[in-house]
Amino acid sequence: MTHTSEPFISIIIPVLRDAEQLARLINTLPVVSVERSSEIIVVDGGSDPALEELRVRFPNIRWMQSRIGRGPQMNHGAAVSNGQWLCFIHADTGLPVGWDHEIARIDGMSDVVGGSFRFVLDAENWQARLLERGVGWRVRWLDLPFGDQGLFVRRDVFEAMGGYKSWPLMEDVDIVRRLRQRGRLWHSALPIRVSPRRWRRDGWFLRSAGNLCLLMLYMAGMSPERLARIYYRRNIRA
Repeated sequence: MTHTSEPFISIIIPVLRDAEQLARLINTLPVVSVERSSEIIVVDGGSDPALEELRVRFPNIRWMQSRIGRGPQMNHGAAVSNGQWLCFIHADTGLPVGWDHEIARIDGMSDVVGGSFRFVLDAENWQARLLERGVGWRVRWLDLPFGDQGLFVRRDVFEAMGGYKSWPLMEDVDIVRRLRQRGRLWHSALPIRVSPRRWRRDGWFLRSAGNLCLLMLYMAGMSPERLARIYYRRNIRA
C-alpha cells in the first residue's frame, strides 16, 4: 500500500455543489501516488456536473458518490478507504503544512483516538480573530472541536463506533463526544484555514450566535431533525 514508515492516511472530503472551493483545497494537498502515505477521497452528495473537470484534472483522486448528507458521505468515504487514520475535512478549508507528520507523530500515542487542527479563518478583520478565540476556548475547555477543524480518527476506533450518525446536523459534535469516551483527543496547534464565506454571507454575529444557540439546544436534548428545521428556516445554510 505504501513504501513509507508513516501511517497511511485517508483524506475524506464530502462535497455538495462545492467545485470552486474543492479546487482550491485540492491544490494544497499532496500529489497522491503509491510512494506517498496518503490518499484523497472526494464523496459527492449531489451529482454535481461541475466536478467533472476536476475528475479529469486530478485522476489520482478517488471520486465517489453517495446519498446526500455529510454523515452518509463521510461514512461512504471511510468504507472505501484504506487508511489507518481517517482525516475528514470540509471543501472550504485548507490543511496546514505538516498535517500528515502531525498525525504520524501521535500515531504512537496509544491513548489518543483522534483529534483536530486549530481553527483559523481566512480573513483579516477583528470579528474573525474574536471568533477564533471563542473556538479556541470551546476546544480547550469543553474538549469539543467541530467538523470544520479537520477531524482525524484512528480507523479501528471509527469502525468500532459505527462511524458518523446519519443526522442532518450535529453529526460532528456527536462523534467527538463518542470519541472522548474511548480515549484522548489531540488538539493540534497547526492551523487549518477555514473560508469565512458563511459568516460574510449570514453576518458575523448572526452566524456565530445561531451556531451557539443550535449547540445549546442540542446539548439540552433537542433532536437533530428538529434543529435542522430551525437551521434551514433561518436560511443559515451549511
